Amino acid sequence: MTGPAIDAGEPTLSGLRLLRHNPAFRALWSARVISYAGDSLSLVALIFHVANSTGQAFAIAVLLLVGDFAPALLGPLTGALSDRFDLRRVMITAELVQGAMVLLIAVLLPPLPVLLALVAVRAIAGQVFQPASRAAVPALVPDRHLETANSAVGFGTNGGEALGPLLAAALFPLLGVRGVLLVDAVSFLLSAALLATLPRMPAPAGGDAARGSLLRDARTGLGYLWSTPVVRVVALGFCAVVAFNGVDDVALVLLATETFHAGPSAVGLLLGAVGLGLFVGYLLLGRYGMRASTAGLLIAGFAISSVGNLLTGLAWAVGAAIVMQAVRGLGIAAMDVASSTLLQRVVPEAMLGRVFGNLYGAIGIAAALSYLGGAQLLDATSAPTTLLVAGAGGTLATAVTAWALRRSLNRMDRSSRLAEPEQRT
Repeated sequence: MTGPAIDAGEPTLSGLRLLRHNPAFRALWSARVISYAGDSLSLVALIFHVANSTGQAFAIAVLLLVGDFAPALLGPLTGALSDRFDLRRVMITAELVQGAMVLLIAVLLPPLPVLLALVAVRAIAGQVFQPASRAAVPALVPDRHLETANSAVGFGTNGGEALGPLLAAALFPLLGVRGVLLVDAVSFLLSAALLATLPRMPAPAGGDAARGSLLRDARTGLGYLWSTPVVRVVALGFCAVVAFNGVDDVALVLLATETFHAGPSAVGLLLGAVGLGLFVGYLLLGRYGMRASTAGLLIAGFAISSVGNLLTGLAWAVGAAIVMQAVRGLGIAAMDVASSTLLQRVVPEAMLGRVFGNLYGAIGIAAALSYLGGAQLLDATSAPTTLLVAGAGGTLATAVTAWALRRSLNRMDRSSRLAEPEQRT
């Protein structure tokens, strides 16, 4: 899926100009922002409700696992839906299901087992929406603007997720838990209405998604990911970097409180520094990303995000750690934009949803493994040591990925050049 053809002399657009001049992409971008803001809004409300109704930290942990980790296991199936049906219909249905589940929770405020079941269904629908919305980008945006489009998507998505808790804090005194959840349900309806304005994006004719079972399509997607060198290297490299570095959220709290003996404000600044770096990174990539090769940008993102943690482990003061985490945010933005753009360009249209579904699912599992392994390392050593190990491991994974990706891309280029004479004859 490469998007509509454009004139070679058309100038590169900034993210703002792309949103202004491409109504379909603007609708998709707005729907994602609203959807992810609603997700974070309802998460705060649900955590507050579960904490008050059960008083158990374990119940909150189970809620988070049901909402994040469990849907990641279904990535092969949720991605296959995007390749099997019209992308617009898939996204609208996913948003309506999420809205319905949140509405039921708001009306019933059910006991914990029922609440977890409803949250699980909502989370699975969100797992369907995520790869479908990424797979839709190259259908709405010309190929030369993909970096800009993905930067805008990343900026909007992270902005929505950051806005959600702030909205929750403002709305709680006025509406309470039930009212906040009702606002979230309405946000999904608004997102679905925006998506309804998009053109149809049917499954490609002749693709295998139209035949056989959903389970078979999921197996085909996993087989494609593993058998395609470039896609396999990107997925494994991304997951390896996340598996090493995902523990940093926990380690940073301990770094501020136990190593630097800082207060809650310093903890907030340290955790928020990554978000600031993300926003700056997306803005820079939206304007200048076209000047770098996509593969080079991906490796740079892996390296910067990993070295950022390594240098945070060596930081001598909380201020230096904040700067290092802001730089790490730049790398995470590069990872997101480059991986999405590279996959959108090299993966066939008929497989794109499954590739994104598998990637996001695998990243979720890698993050969970990082939390588990990193927590043990934190207990056995210290926050600086954990960050040093995380950063060093991520840097090593980056070096291996750079070598493997270069080989895979060179092999793909040779195959393309060999195929050209055959196509002409």
